[in-house]
Amino acid sequence: MSFPITRLRRLRQSKLMRDMVRETEVNRDDLIMPYFVCPGSGVKNPIASMPGNFQWSIDLLVDEVKDLIQSAGIHKILLFGIPEEKDETGDVACEHDAIVCRAIRAIKKEVSDVLIVADVCNCEYTTHGHCGTIIDGDVDNDLTLVTLAGQAMALAAAGADVIAPSDMMDGRVAAIRKALDDGGFIKTPIMAYSAKYASSFYGPFRDAAESAPQFGDRSTYQMDSGNSDEALREVEQDIAEGADLVMVKPALSYLDIIQRVKSTFNIPVVAYNVSGEFSMVKAAGANGWIDEKRMITEILTSIKRAGADVIITYHAKEFGVNI
Repeated sequence: MSFPITRLRRLRQSKLMRDMVRETEVNRDDLIMPYFVCPGSGVKNPIASMPGNFQWSIDLLVDEVKDLIQSAGIHKILLFGIPEEKDETGDVACEHDAIVCRAIRAIKKEVSDVLIVADVCNCEYTTHGHCGTIIDGDVDNDLTLVTLAGQAMALAAAGADVIAPSDMMDGRVAAIRKALDDGGFIKTPIMAYSAKYASSFYGPFRDAAESAPQFGDRSTYQMDSGNSDEALREVEQDIAEGADLVMVKPALSYLDIIQRVKSTFNIPVVAYNVSGEFSMVKAAGANGWIDEKRMITEILTSIKRAGADVIITYHAKEFGVNI
């Protein structure tokens, strides 16, 4: 049948009708809120390039997580650490009392209904800002695996619910899975940053995490933005090595990758709505160019519609409050 028998506008006539037939809807359970934890006490440093986000000392972060749950109904967080000192390899993150390990213990002591995802990477912990050990001017893949496995073990021992390697080294999921299993953490899942692109959207994050590379870039280990078949190979490899969830990062410029991954593999797919995507919305909203609240909902809906089961986003708290 065709017009005038078929009138598609019939199902758009009222809000109640539109709500009833909506195909995709984002809810609080889909979202993870990222946080940056730093040394000190009573510290809440504003991140200029990410309005509304802060570097939190552990004591204030505990209170912030409580508020996230109570005011926004968001129960899942992702932690990044800013250490007291950095080194050449990132070994500082493998210590029992590393900054994120201390934060996890403090949060778990006071908050029972929170799921903590712990990022595993070396860029925040190395003096050079790269994601692994430098040999002859480039990140040495296999030496870096040792540090990543050690960091994952420290985080799991501290009580992390999910381990999330973001480094993009070959074989990192297998190395971490073996370390976790050998260490008695067979129940701890791995959320692999499987298709992580060498993107220009990470700038504000590098301000927040103090992790900008001191030389060169990360294009020898993060993916080229023109590649999509390669993303499927990366995801397939991570699944084979033991990943329980796989991630596409960034999200908005890579909705096609999210869709391909979801339609190809029977596994939960995570999308990271990254700092640059967040900050562009904030800048446009501050200038009155957009309806910020509506745009946030539209963006998150598009990511879920593309196939993401879980969305990591700096919009999580405000979305949860306003939903």
